[in-house]
Amino acid sequence: MTKTISHTIATLPQLSEEARARLVALRDQPDAETDLSDIAELDPARFDNAVRGRFYRPVKQQITARIDADVLDWLKSEGKGYQSRLNAILRREMLAASARRKKS
Repeated sequence: MTKTISHTIATLPQLSEEARARLVALRDQPDAETDLSDIAELDPARFDNAVRGRFYRPVKQQITARIDADVLDWLKSEGKGYQSRLNAILRREMLAASARRKKS
């Protein structure tokens, strides 16, 4: 198991006071004053095939649910991955309900 460690400017280890002061100055500098001249501009075409959330994986939570036997038989008859199919069906309904709510 990996332990996540977070730091702020104040808690960064082995940082001189001068370096800490420069980081604070950068943090407080307005965005308009940031020199971006050494960064190549991105061509908008680069995003033509972009997919939002491509690497997003929701956290799974194990539950116990009671569903009708014929529904379970149907899910299992479609082959391996019946729990994933059940999750996909529920997600589709959740997103549809959210969209209906936003329209109202």
